[in-house]
Amino acid sequence: MLLIGGSTRAASTTTAVLRTARELARPGAVLYDGLAALPAFDPDDDRDPLPPAVERLRGAVRDADAVLFCTPEYAGGLPGSFKNLLDWTVGDASPRSMYGKPVAWINAASPASPTGARGAHEGLATVLGYVGADVVEAACARIPVTRDAVGPDGLVTDAERRARIEAAVEALTRHATSS
Repeated sequence: MLLIGGSTRAASTTTAVLRTARELARPGAVLYDGLAALPAFDPDDDRDPLPPAVERLRGAVRDADAVLFCTPEYAGGLPGSFKNLLDWTVGDASPRSMYGKPVAWINAASPASPTGARGAHEGLATVLGYVGADVVEAACARIPVTRDAVGPDGLVTDAERRARIEAAVEALTRHATSS
């Protein structure tokens, strides 16, 4: 399973959710950490040889049996760097690309978020539909995480939230292994 966050902040609650998911997932779950290194998407560069950071992203997606996303919302939509990451996945026509791959997301927007990050997740759903990903609704979850729910190790500490993260990971894993 590949875990992709939409925040470049190391101490974000989004990153904490994905670190927790990695801990709770079966061995081999990988937390993608190359978001900030991706060049701005340019269709002229979407051909061989790809920029190394893009090849790394696409290789990670191809190697994964499923992808779990977690992204914050910025100015009512997807953060620009995260949308850029998604744009780089659109043109990958190789087998095992995002097309048909089981995907889900966890919405970790805090209760103080006026829309609950609805705009970001609607945007994510649009892009995932466009690339033909297999959205696993049973694994998509809204699990609000505040900074005080994250321990010094960068993991979500609240038992109820951890159980909900684990349930999402398990639902995505079940779907991926039965497909």
